[in-house]
Amino acid sequence: MNIPFLDIWRKRQSTETERSNVLAAAFEADPEGVGALLSECELLRSQAGETGLELDDSAASLEALDQLLPRWRDDPEMLPWLGNDAGLYLGTVIVRTVPGARWHVWPGGHPVVRLASGREIHVVESGLDWAVNGAPQLSQVYAEASEG
Repeated sequence: MNIPFLDIWRKRQSTETERSNVLAAAFEADPEGVGALLSECELLRSQAGETGLELDDSAASLEALDQLLPRWRDDPEMLPWLGNDAGLYLGTVIVRTVPGARWHVWPGGHPVVRLASGREIHVVESGLDWAVNGAPQLSQVYAEASEG
């Protein structure tokens, strides 16, 4: 039975899986390079810059982000992108300031921060929750990560 819609769906699914596998493979080959790519967070840095906030990859910048008025919630198309960037920025701050923390990309392409204890922080989910609901605050997630 030939169902064109299924062929298109299968092709799209395999393409998404291939992209995810490419990120995981790139991370295996060059973890520092992928970490640098994950830390770009252009949309978040741009939005913060428009308010006069410069993101300097510090814990204090996370506290400042938590204090911004959430104007991005007015734009449902931008919300997931900004939330993703907020999560990646949170991960960047943790990796750069918490001893032993490092990026890890699961085989499906999902980036997390792995602490020295082995605990993994799902920073992208935290960023999305922050962008949509305002909680948990980015500085709170950072504080929990830095405790050990």
